[in-house]
Amino acid sequence: MAFTYGQLVSGGVGKQLATTLGLPRPARLRRHQLGGSLVPGAVLVAGHGDAPVAERVRHLLEDAGVQVASLPSTSVVGVVLDLTAIETPADLETLRSVLGPALRTLAPTGRVIVVGRPPEGTGSVSQAAARRSLEGVVRSVGKEMRAGGTANLVLVDDGADAGVDATVRFLLSGRSAYVSGQVFHVGRPVGELVAPADWDQPLAGKVAVVTGAARGIGAAIADTLARDGATIIAVDVPAAGGPLAEVANRLSGTALQLDVTAEDAGARIVEHAQARHGGFDIVVHNAGITRDKLLANTDADRWDAVLQVNLLSILRMNEALVPAIREGGHIVHISSIAGIAGNRGQSHYAASKAGVIGMTQALAADDAVLAKGITVNAVAPGFIETEMTAAVPFATREIGRLTNSLSQGGQPVDVAETIGYFAWDANRAVTGNVVRVCGQMLLGA
Repeated sequence: MAFTYGQLVSGGVGKQLATTLGLPRPARLRRHQLGGSLVPGAVLVAGHGDAPVAERVRHLLEDAGVQVASLPSTSVVGVVLDLTAIETPADLETLRSVLGPALRTLAPTGRVIVVGRPPEGTGSVSQAAARRSLEGVVRSVGKEMRAGGTANLVLVDDGADAGVDATVRFLLSGRSAYVSGQVFHVGRPVGELVAPADWDQPLAGKVAVVTGAARGIGAAIADTLARDGATIIAVDVPAAGGPLAEVANRLSGTALQLDVTAEDAGARIVEHAQARHGGFDIVVHNAGITRDKLLANTDADRWDAVLQVNLLSILRMNEALVPAIREGGHIVHISSIAGIAGNRGQSHYAASKAGVIGMTQALAADDAVLAKGITVNAVAPGFIETEMTAAVPFATREIGRLTNSLSQGGQPVDVAETIGYFAWDANRAVTGNVVRVCGQMLLGA
């Protein structure tokens, strides 16, 4: 087995040395298990003023069989703090007085969720300042969390409180193990919010198209969506036909060998989905390539290849997929931390992944998309443990693993879980969001 920093400090002399020197020790993260409880203990729910979201969360937790605490306790595994009613920066004292003591006793792999309102359009400079302050606090708290804990901010539009349940459920659960320091925006739903009959099967009856599904993150996406009840259409290039068929057969889905850059790629996906499954409800644009090179040494062919696969193909495919996807469908694009913060030797890759973010936000606001009740969101992975990252030089790989608040690389399933969340019908109040699955990487915002 290859040496890793995490293995070194997990026991024996390495553990003692890490403790003595104050070095980070990666914790085992709490991930989703079928049939498991939403959280393994009590959750503290509190708020400022009338705190309307806190009341919703209490009911949500009680319905899920979770104990609700109103005061900090040594047994608390999560905190949900409703600050939607704050009016001035002075009101942030509620956050300090509640969250400060709770953090001292929060259990390992704990969850902190702060709920607020967007700072835009408040009409009050003081209130806008207070609301914007929450982002700085939550990102900082995420970097203070211990033992695999996470902290995230949920901004809920006025009048949109009914849409917050799915996001709170996701962030409390093991599905969000590698998501921290992120801001989620909940608006008015673009269709009817429909909670699943079984939260272990939130995608039951859905048909999901996953591109780049033969291996790595794509295969994990297919596995996770199938686990959650979806029928999978696995798409990849003909050269990956063998692994692609294995994925499709294992999941009782179908395989479609296809080059996504082909002009008729979108039409072929639609034809396959309608002929074999009667249509489709979910599209995950995961196919992508890297051709790393400093910009000064990047020729036109290398530049074009990356832009064609990672961005232009998605634009073309969506022209056919959006009209054909069923009402109330979900489209998820895969961006990257490189598209947010940039990366040396990846100017073309960063351009394509930043373009995916722009495409996501524009498509989510498109009148035709809204009229069909379709949500459009993006996931931006950070350092994820795959065959590709395993080939990265040792020092670079270890730095990638450690330079985040959780002090470890993520797993392909972590990306897949966030995609699954974006595909819930209970989550139609979340659209146009870009969420980093990076353990709160210390690179970028």
